[in-house]
Amino acid sequence: MNGSELRLPGRNSYRGGLSGRADCCHSLRNTVLKANLDLVARGLVIDTFGNCSAIARDQGVVAIKPSGVPYDRMRPEDIVLTNLDGRLVEGSLRPSSDLPTHLVLYRAFPHIGGIVHTHSSNATAWAQACREIPCLGTTHADYFRGPVPVTPHLEPAEIDAEYEFNTGQSIVRRFSNLDPAHMPAVLVAGHAPFCWGKTVEEAVHIAVMLEQIAWLALSSLALNPSVRPLSDALRDKHFLRKHGPAAYYGQSGKNS
Repeated sequence: MNGSELRLPGRNSYRGGLSGRADCCHSLRNTVLKANLDLVARGLVIDTFGNCSAIARDQGVVAIKPSGVPYDRMRPEDIVLTNLDGRLVEGSLRPSSDLPTHLVLYRAFPHIGGIVHTHSSNATAWAQACREIPCLGTTHADYFRGPVPVTPHLEPAEIDAEYEFNTGQSIVRRFSNLDPAHMPAVLVAGHAPFCWGKTVEEAVHIAVMLEQIAWLALSSLALNPSVRPLSDALRDKHFLRKHGPAAYYGQSGKNS
């Protein structure tokens, strides 16, 4: 953490006053609880693996799953609220151990409003193999404008001290020449995927699609080890018809 990080509003400077802050925190906790439970319903997590978070940027508050709490026992009040420095705002439980990774991403990617980390089987297999997921078809291109990247392995010193913070820094470095709006996911080498979106609900959807395209790529390569990536023209056509100012797929305000 350094002095260039966002300064947070003081106790009485939250938009709408203290009652507005309380309403925001209540809504944020319920939203993040539902997102975490959606990971279970979608088959993206087992045991206590994985976590979702969301940020209320106008309030300077992040909500995240508590560490090691079984999903079937989680309640809204269990969701932990912190600021962007990781200091506790509200909650009696410890936040997810991955909180520092989430905070790095929220600071680095100002357009995102939610982050999802899973250990879903197929996407995690690619992360463990330290291989990016190639863009082999239009299902992939509808959500990811190119191969899903994988980070380098962390150095021993990065693992020994501030491991989760350094994981986030590794992701940010990997995106030095990538647009996180066009590539809303990453594979952390030897670990698992992180996904993001404008909202935590969108981030959950991205995590679902990442797992699907990871399975499709594995299956495609098993059937034809010589399969070639999609052409840039077809990849971009499918991505840009769903995303960006010229998008025309689906109904107004929706991708369906």
